[in-house]
Amino acid sequence: MKQRIYDTRRQDVVDFEPRIAGEVGMYVCGPTVQSAPHIGHLRSALVYDQIRRWFAATGHRVTLIRNVTDIDDKILDNARIAQEAGGSEPWWGLAYRIERDFTSAYDAIGILPPAYEPRATANIAEMIAIVELLIARGHAYQAEDGSASVYFDTGSWPAYGELTRQRREQMEDAADSEPVGKRDPRDFALWKAYREHEPESASWPSPWGRGRPGWHIECSAMATRYLGEEFDIHGGGLDLRFPHHENELAQSTAAGHGFARHWLHNGLVNTGGQKMSKSLGNSLFAHDLLEAARPIVLRYFLGSAHYRSVLEFSESSLSEAAAAFERIEGFLERAAAQGVPLADPAVSGPTIEDLPVEFVAAMLDDFAVPQALAVLHTAVRAGNAELDRSGGSPEAQRLAAQVAGMLAVLGLDPRDAVWGSDAASAGGGDDALDALVTALIEERRAARAAKDFATSDAIRDRLLAAGIALEDGPNETRWSLA
Repeated sequence: MKQRIYDTRRQDVVDFEPRIAGEVGMYVCGPTVQSAPHIGHLRSALVYDQIRRWFAATGHRVTLIRNVTDIDDKILDNARIAQEAGGSEPWWGLAYRIERDFTSAYDAIGILPPAYEPRATANIAEMIAIVELLIARGHAYQAEDGSASVYFDTGSWPAYGELTRQRREQMEDAADSEPVGKRDPRDFALWKAYREHEPESASWPSPWGRGRPGWHIECSAMATRYLGEEFDIHGGGLDLRFPHHENELAQSTAAGHGFARHWLHNGLVNTGGQKMSKSLGNSLFAHDLLEAARPIVLRYFLGSAHYRSVLEFSESSLSEAAAAFERIEGFLERAAAQGVPLADPAVSGPTIEDLPVEFVAAMLDDFAVPQALAVLHTAVRAGNAELDRSGGSPEAQRLAAQVAGMLAVLGLDPRDAVWGSDAASAGGGDDALDALVTALIEERRAARAAKDFATSDAIRDRLLAAGIALEDGPNETRWSLA
């Protein structure tokens, strides 16, 4: 079977053929570092981490570039507002501080670092070069009011609107800059003239005068610099399709670049039936989510829906995810306790041969993670039944190996060192707690051996009242947080 992906530009599921056999070049729009990361940022980054891991499992060498937009109107505005309130942090300090918040949040849920993470401010020369090329090819012009601003001439590019299937005459005016000096209100900014009320440090010299880049040209320049004029996949959130990705596509192809062969877009997050947004005041920030759930459970939840669908968040979402994931962890622990050998996740990664054919088929079908998780849970149930029936039999070993392989592909193996203390058992991971509960389990075992069932039941009930459930197996008693 071939890899199939939904290409937003074609609006269809198509066969994926890498530009270079055995290699995949991916560019993913990263954060604009203006304020703290929220659940939508985590969900988007996780989607492309899952895709990247799957390509690696299928034998591809993946080069994933995820940019940081560290110069932007909102960054400057937020820094100015903070300074007016008595703060002293410069715009570039705010941007770097928020960038570190994003990195910490990504690391916490096991998102692999990109091959490179370029900052917009480090690629100004590349942006100016593309703007010069667009002017030379007749697709851009300097502002007609004599300022240093430069705009993309949307009327010069007949294909403008092809990504989102819009006709130019039906589009809203571009809102990324003042309309002064534009030939048409739908033309968008490639270079923004320096304004006196902004810090001089937020501007750079150019052939047209001092200024800074428009948002859209930043990604075109960084993608081309690190992946070449043509690459395999461009990804980002569904909210970036227009105007950001539409404008990226127009300016890059107008410059003569093949640019992205395929466009992928992940769905957004709803809270309480509403699209999450800062304007509605219903944002779920990363630091709050990481306090509310174990990082590995948060990763499980964020990756549980199909990447193109809306992810619904409710008050019960994380507790339901925790219960589901603890069933997976419980099976791995039972298997290990019964002597079932499992590959060390630090030594070797999974290959296609290690995985159930149904799991492989789901991932090949546009990265259908919900169906892949269904295969995973089926294997867990079958594995538990096999452990009950015959302990660490060859069949139990086969199922345990498949479960471990599927978890590794999804970045969810609790034994992986990336999870640190979070990789501990479903019993809570606290050595002191484990020692206390184990001692009570031993007292209960002695009471049962002496046929003192009243004491045995009393110990079980005391533990259950404290939120600790016991599970008696043929050879041992296991505990978990109830």
